[in-house]
Amino acid sequence: MGSRHHVEQIKHGPPLAADVDIRANSRGYAESLDAHDPLRHLRHEFIIPSKADLKRPTLSPTDPQEAHSPPSIYLCGNSLGLQPRKTRQRVSSFLTAWSTKGVTGHFRNHSDSTLPPFMDVDDYAAKLMAPIVGAQEDEVAVMGTLTSNLHLVMAAFYQPTREKYKIMLEGKSFPSDHYAVESQISQHGFDAKDAMIMIEPQDDKAIITTEQILEAIDIHADRTALILLPAIQFYTGQYLDIATITRHAHSKEILIGWDCAHAAGNVGLRLHDWDVDFAVWCNYKYLNSGPGSIGALFVHEKHGRVDMSASTREERYRPRLCGWWGADKQTRFEMDNKFVPRPGAAGYQLSNPSILDLTACIASLEVFHMTSMADLRRKSISLTKYLESLLLRFPIDALPEDKPFTILTPKNSDERGAQLSVRLEPGLLDVILKELDSNGVVVDERKPDVVRIAPAPLYNSFVDVWEFSQIFLEACRKAVKQRES
Repeated sequence: MGSRHHVEQIKHGPPLAADVDIRANSRGYAESLDAHDPLRHLRHEFIIPSKADLKRPTLSPTDPQEAHSPPSIYLCGNSLGLQPRKTRQRVSSFLTAWSTKGVTGHFRNHSDSTLPPFMDVDDYAAKLMAPIVGAQEDEVAVMGTLTSNLHLVMAAFYQPTREKYKIMLEGKSFPSDHYAVESQISQHGFDAKDAMIMIEPQDDKAIITTEQILEAIDIHADRTALILLPAIQFYTGQYLDIATITRHAHSKEILIGWDCAHAAGNVGLRLHDWDVDFAVWCNYKYLNSGPGSIGALFVHEKHGRVDMSASTREERYRPRLCGWWGADKQTRFEMDNKFVPRPGAAGYQLSNPSILDLTACIASLEVFHMTSMADLRRKSISLTKYLESLLLRFPIDALPEDKPFTILTPKNSDERGAQLSVRLEPGLLDVILKELDSNGVVVDERKPDVVRIAPAPLYNSFVDVWEFSQIFLEACRKAVKQRES
């Protein structure tokens, strides 16, 4: 089975098979895959840190020889995406607009600017973001940060009663989601220990099945006011069945929201079609907008309507926490203290967002619009399947018969995104991380023993994956030898 066959699979067909040909375990094979990758040009849209960049204690090079340093093997887009080359240009353009136009930059178009007037930059960002998450343009607002946005939407969607007051979430949720749910429950006067329904994994791989979630909904439906789940679980990389779970929640008349931090820009979401009530995400992982960058939220159109009451002639809309930037654009500057929200997700905004943050986000979103989520997902499946294949084919003469790791992430590509979570045997993590670091490999870890590896299809190559597998194998060999000595 040759590389051209696998290239066709990248373009049109199913992911690479786990029993990939022995030739796949060679650099030449990976180079052939890269040569035929229709998205390979997108790598040049990003700044890949060199191995010298990562090791140097300064930001600027001090040795002319560093110019020849090879690029690092950066497989950490699930934690922080790399900087698009457009970012510096777009930010510079904004700084020029601010410095030369001052407050008038809010309202005037400039022929040589890459951005609309400051007043409209958030709408432009929402327009670019919407197709990435499968939303209508007015269902997305680029604003805030993930947890602050989660609190905002929970203030609107968590409306507990004495009978229905519980919130369902996974037992191993990201801590910030857990804190947000716990504090929202307490703010409403309920006991969080009683009101939090925790869905726990049933095996040591930390996977929660769709059937398990549906059963939990059935059992607790009469008491549940809201469900909050991750689209992709941060620790295992498991991709939940959003459509099926959302449909089942609605059949029980329960509102449901999704944390899409590890899904936005990673998998092909269809938030509108799946009838998701709300979703939140950050933009610094697969969406490459910079550390701690501005976040985003989705509110389904049915929850963003602003209607007029026939009897009172007053506007009707879902109750929420309000701020002036969420007010109707036509009346925003009238200062009459009568809040009429903008239709859609924009009506959930509070303050005017940072144009600097939005500019960095837009620079990345423009790269996404050089391709499609369908094509990115197709390549992503192949990259991760190739990574999995290489990990599972480690030569038996280099390691003990029992490999010193297991892959936690589901094997089915439909049940995962780019990330593979590899759980090491106890006592190996520190040695392996040190070896990876010394070889210019960037991944991240979750204590006590998990390494998360995430090839990003926008900028990672098949050679990246192959090189990582060789370095990781050697790191495992050294760690096992050191443990046994």
